[in-house]
Amino acid sequence: TLSLRFTTVEIARPADRKRHAELAALPHTVSLSLIDARELDPPEGLPAAHWRLLTSHAVTTCADAARMIGFYRQRWTIEQVFRTLKSKGFDIEAVRVAESDPFEKLIAAALVAAITVMQLTRERDGVAKRPLEDAFDPDDQPLLEKVSASLEGKTQKQKNPHPKGSLAFATWVFARLGGWNGYYGKPGPIVIYNGLIRYQSIRVGFALRDV
Repeated sequence: TLSLRFTTVEIARPADRKRHAELAALPHTVSLSLIDARELDPPEGLPAAHWRLLTSHAVTTCADAARMIGFYRQRWTIEQVFRTLKSKGFDIEAVRVAESDPFEKLIAAALVAAITVMQLTRERDGVAKRPLEDAFDPDDQPLLEKVSASLEGKTQKQKNPHPKGSLAFATWVFARLGGWNGYYGKPGPIVIYNGLIRYQSIRVGFALRDV
């Protein structure tokens, strides 16, 4: 349960003599909405969440405030997408392309792949029961089953617990290929990304087996 309060505040422009000419072009104040959200019944032993959020969106009702909090809650997902795009994953910042058009196309392709990694990460527990087809070609399923069988161990924790044909089944395969041992913690996006890259190499080799 959250306690919500909101109001409008005026934020003054910075007073910096060294940047006086630059700042003089800015308005004296900016009107923003301030939201104060407090958790009333936190889990035992944990401190209550307390967020103070500033937004340029108009907030005049509790529904508006709840919508802004919903935006803020998505920040972790957004941060993880960009983390996967950057140095921990696709390392898109290291790409050197002189022309903007091919670079933009590369960014778009990498973003699609990063979102796929996030889809896999969010489905690692199989809660949403999403099908493989949400992110992959159905033709991938036979190969995923072969790879999964090769990765499974003798203990129950080393076996893929998810239904064949599910996105969670694929996530387990990619996590194991990425170095997760199946015992400790949950695989994150970087582990799943590494496993996905390995799987793509396996997929190419599998396609060439009869050539």
